Parts: sequence; C-alpha cells; structure tokens
Amino acid sequence: MGHNHNHAQGSNKKILAISFIIITGYMIIEAIGGFLTNSLALLSDAGHMLSDSISLMVALIAFKLAEKKASPNKTFGYKRFEILAAVINGVALILIALYIIYEAIERFSNPPVVATTGMLTISAIGLVVNMLVAWIMLKGGDTENNLNIRGAFLHVVSDMLGSVGAILAAILIIFYGWGWADSLASVIVAILVLRSGYNVTKDSIHVLMEGTPQNIKVTDIILTIEGTEGIQSIHDLHIWSITSGLNALSCHAVVDGQLTITESEHILRKIEHNLEHKGITHVTIQMETATHNHENTILCQAKNEQVNDHH
Repeated sequence: MGHNHNHAQGSNKKILAISFIIITGYMIIEAIGGFLTNSLALLSDAGHMLSDSISLMVALIAFKLAEKKASPNKTFGYKRFEILAAVINGVALILIALYIIYEAIERFSNPPVVATTGMLTISAIGLVVNMLVAWIMLKGGDTENNLNIRGAFLHVVSDMLGSVGAILAAILIIFYGWGWADSLASVIVAILVLRSGYNVTKDSIHVLMEGTPQNIKVTDIILTIEGTEGIQSIHDLHIWSITSGLNALSCHAVVDGQLTITESEHILRKIEHNLEHKGITHVTIQMETATHNHENTILCQAKNEQVNDHH
C-alpha cells in the first residue's frame, strides 16, 4: 500500500512540474496579450493562469515537504502541508473570481475598445495549452483522490473554460460589435472559478477539521470491526484523514478477558487487513475487557446509537 502511495506521489510530482512550466510560460504571453489588446477576458484568464501557476508551485512544494520524514517534533511528518496547499489554492481562486467580477461590473457601463483579432488568436492558443495540460494531468495524475492534484486540475479546467469565454467574446465583438461581451465572458469565467475554489476549500477544511473521509461509511466500519470474532463491542471511535489517500482510525475494543496476547494480536491483524480493503491504512485499537469503565464516553454512546439505528 505504501509503495503504491509513493509511486502515485512520484507520478503526481512529475505531472505538476510539466504542467507548471507550460502554464507559467503561456500565462506571461497571455498577460502581455491582455494589456496590448485591452481585453479583460484575456487579462482575467491570465490572472487565473497566474493563480494556476502559483497553485502548481505550492502543490509541488507540498509534495516535496510531504516526503520529509517524521520527526519527534512532527510525528506525522509534513503530510498535512498538502492539505494546507489545497486550502491556499481554493482561497486564491475565490479572491481572483471576486476581483474579476468587480472589474467586469466597472466595464459593463463603459466597454473599452478591444483589439479583437489579437484577443481571438491569444485565447485560441490559450485553449490549446490548457487542453494539453488538462490531458497530461488526467492521464498521469491522481485527480480523483489527491486533493492537491485535484485543486490544480480544477484550476486548469476552469482556465480552459476561460479561454472558451474569451474566444466567444472576441467572435461576438468582431461580428456584432458587442463590446460588453468581453465583460460578460469574464463574469462567466469568474463564476466557474468561484465554484471550483469553494469546493476545493470546503473539502480541504473538512480534512483539517479531522472530518470523516468522504469515501468512508462509519456504520460499515463499526460493523466490520464488531463482526470480527473475539470483539464484543467498540467505543471511542475516530476516523480521519492525515492527507489525501491516507486515512486513519482509532478506537477502544472490548474483548474477552481470557484472550492470550497471541490471540489478541491475531484479532488485530485481521481487523487491520479488513480495514485496509475499506481504505483505512493507519489503525490504532486499544483492547480492554468488559470490566473496564467507559460509561462516561459520549462518543461511545453516539456510536452505539448509530449502530442501533442501523439495526
């Protein structure tokens, strides 16, 4: 399991590095193009690309830091930095979106003259660049389970939509002389950016708040542990994510007082094996006998109620 995690991280890192180089290079071209053509749609897309390249850089740093070994000071290592990177990413997207909307509102009342041919050319190339990067990320990166990669990927996808918006705006201005189309395209881009920023931030904060991982069903986990031979009941259950794809669990398990150490270890190995198949790789279980007093545990009551509801 650990080997797969490391292999995926290596592949994710390479994908991020390639994407970072392509996006940053084109972002500079698009920003210059936006200034020269006086297009807010292009400038907002370049601003979005700047946040892309920053997010890719932060994501890369996060992967590097996450590889640092655990120390007495940081017993889980720096794995959480990846989630912090995703939060920074999401908040940056939200702020950029709000700024673009503010700028666009100003321009609606007084649409400036836009050099449409330049705008069309630059946004068309931008679309191709974003499609290439999105394809690279989708093929080689873990956009499904890794919050860091997913945040960066969402940046690129909403960027792609930004290029489409700029292309449509340029066409509308060329054929119909609709100067406001440039501002409208920027607002549409901003709304898409806002949405992806909100989702990444929400998911990352859920991890930082030690929330139960989205792909884990608590009732299913309780039944799996309590269904193991030798386990009478469990209480004080906690399930959380350390970082993307690394879920942890701790609980107290009530067992028969007659069990030998070897039998207890056998039960533990069995539970660990079953939970690994359910996406939990880091398991800590404290075994105790029924005489152990745990009446005051609120979580214990809550979990028991959950199981009773299930039954």
